[in-house]
Amino acid sequence: MSDLKALIFDMDGVLIDNTLVQARAFQALFRDLGLTTNARRLLRRLNGMPATDIIQSVLRHEVPKKQLELYAEQREFLYRTLYWNQRRALPGLVAFLKTARAAGLQTGLGTGSGGSTLTYILDHLDLRRHFDVIVGKDDVNKGKPHADTYAVVAKKLRVGPESCVVFEDAILGEQAAYRASMQCVALTTSLAAKDFQAPLATIKDFTELTPARLQALFAEQARVPKPRKELAQRQYAQQ
Repeated sequence: MSDLKALIFDMDGVLIDNTLVQARAFQALFRDLGLTTNARRLLRRLNGMPATDIIQSVLRHEVPKKQLELYAEQREFLYRTLYWNQRRALPGLVAFLKTARAAGLQTGLGTGSGGSTLTYILDHLDLRRHFDVIVGKDDVNKGKPHADTYAVVAKKLRVGPESCVVFEDAILGEQAAYRASMQCVALTTSLAAKDFQAPLATIKDFTELTPARLQALFAEQARVPKPRKELAQRQYAQQ
């Protein structure tokens, strides 16, 4: 059995509790586009995907990539405006990261967000220094629920997937972890504990878990859950 060597974190809903604000930004965009889609329900299913993919999923026709990127930029502006004064790390996060690294665990970040969004969160909150590796949407070919994001983080850390644990708040993110052959801890910032498939642990924030406890849970778990195809569906209409 492999020892735990690395912790890999999603950003939105894991480092920060921002899903409701993200939903408000999507809702404002949809209203502007004349769509009646319920953004909160949409994100329950598709949270973790790149914004362009989420937007395309609710449109009835194919939209050119450049236009989708413009819509995503509009949504990003709305999100940053709404979230400007609310940016703060999830309770217990910084202490957890410091304790983990002091215990010899490597830390990586794997997110569907891009460069300027990473700066907006990581640098404002001075979190970048706590991660050995940071991988964003521009570093992979396929976003979640594909394994690419977490597989690239592990490769850059030079750690095998069997020695990694992913922290996720989204269904597609949990499936990405399993597809990458990694264990997962679920954050209930966006979903209820019952919505996840089979995480090692379910926590509301990082005050509820210590690296030592995580290492014990990891040692007790025999194998990574097999990803469930129906949970990895990226189509909102199939909900």
